[in-house]
Amino acid sequence: MDKKIINQLNKIEEKVKNLEALLSDPEILKDQSKLQAIGKEHKELSEILELYNEYKKVESQIEDVKQMLSSPDEDIRALAAEELEELKKREKELEKQIELALIPKDPNDEKNVILEIRQGAGGDEASLFAAELFRMYQRYAERKGWKTEILSLHPTEKGGIKEVIALIKGKGAYSRLKYESGVHRVQRVPETESSGRIHTSTVTVAVLPEAEEVDVEIKPEDLRIETMRAGGAGGQHVNTTDSAVRITHIPTGMVVTCQDERSQLQNRLKAMQILRARLKDYYDRIEREKIAKERKEQVGTGERSEKIRTYNFPQNRVTDHRVNYTSYRINDILDGDLDEIIDVLIAKENEEKLALLNLE
Repeated sequence: MDKKIINQLNKIEEKVKNLEALLSDPEILKDQSKLQAIGKEHKELSEILELYNEYKKVESQIEDVKQMLSSPDEDIRALAAEELEELKKREKELEKQIELALIPKDPNDEKNVILEIRQGAGGDEASLFAAELFRMYQRYAERKGWKTEILSLHPTEKGGIKEVIALIKGKGAYSRLKYESGVHRVQRVPETESSGRIHTSTVTVAVLPEAEEVDVEIKPEDLRIETMRAGGAGGQHVNTTDSAVRITHIPTGMVVTCQDERSQLQNRLKAMQILRARLKDYYDRIEREKIAKERKEQVGTGERSEKIRTYNFPQNRVTDHRVNYTSYRINDILDGDLDEIIDVLIAKENEEKLALLNLE
């Protein structure tokens, strides 16, 4: 194993000892929030330490077995050679597990997701594909046992979606869906195209971790809250009361409008939920940009302006451009079978983070 990794593991051993001392400190025991934070860190580091202890045990066994290879007994040498092969295989497995365990965890990974989908270039075809993508994510959420709640929906008269904002609730939702942020491109022949010409349209997807009130400080004086009457396409959902809410965050200029609920209070709560997530994403991106000046991550979670994936219907093909991965199961993927692509993206990101880990 790399010496730098060994040094990190030795530091973790010391850290665990220090944390164990803190866990028995009477002052810490009085503070439940500190106790929980220390307990969580101790648990995470102890799991890495368990792998390291097993690794050291296997190394010791390898040294013992190597000595048996010089035995005058041929049968013992044969058994030793066989056992050595198995131990070296286990040693490699543990090395990989330890390296992956050392990759810093994304603090947002366990959070729920605010999913925003908007039609891009392509008119009606783009709005229809936006609706298909939303269904894809709903189906994926169902497969994972997650719940989807629509926060804001702007349908089109032809059955498409101009914009939809939804909350996806489930353990680890952000850890899987964060790779979906970016521009999704569709290539197909629209039903209205009589000449059979393939059109290219785009849809923008943004995946934000749901933010709690403690995650983002929003001062009341920084908000401008306006109410208005709700309205919809073709006169649908028209309200006779001022139930729609528009909230402007003055320092950043962010504007969120919610009108789907009949109650002004419900629309205000949903608008604040969306605003918190957007502000958290905004401040997180500023922090990531600082880090990016020092080192660039190739996969990451994708920028919203970046073309990340193409869905080509004539060829039954879905290509993720970040990892040059192609699948010829477009119908399955649009039915929510996304793990195939997401697993490749996770593996690629881990590979890059491991490379950075070995450089530090």
